[in-house]
Amino acid sequence: MDIPQGKMSVKNNIVIKNLEKKDFSTGKTKQHVLLFKFEYSADYEPKIAKITLNGTTTYVEQEAKIDEIMKGWKKDKKIPKDIMTPLLNNILNRCNIEALIFAREVGLPPPIQLPKVTVK
Repeated sequence: MDIPQGKMSVKNNIVIKNLEKKDFSTGKTKQHVLLFKFEYSADYEPKIAKITLNGTTTYVEQEAKIDEIMKGWKKDKKIPKDIMTPLLNNILNRCNIEALIFAREVGLPPPIQLPKVTVK
């Protein structure tokens, strides 16, 4: 792949596509969970590539809180801020690693800023 020379940027984005309430059995107990279906994307500018990962992450909480989250989602597709921050961080932790490995395999620059060392 020919990578253009000069300035390049990568814009990362996460979209929550859907939310489902499910029952999850652990032995004799049944727990309610939320399944957040998401799409992670890393868009390279200039437009040379786009990495897209679709996935699902599970959220475990008390039933009353799950019902409250579902109610907000059904009403206006919103997720409470106290849930959104750890949710997005969880998705980023998983997807940044996968996108980094994929970019390396196909010869793209890393989609996230990697740490750099300066010796003084």
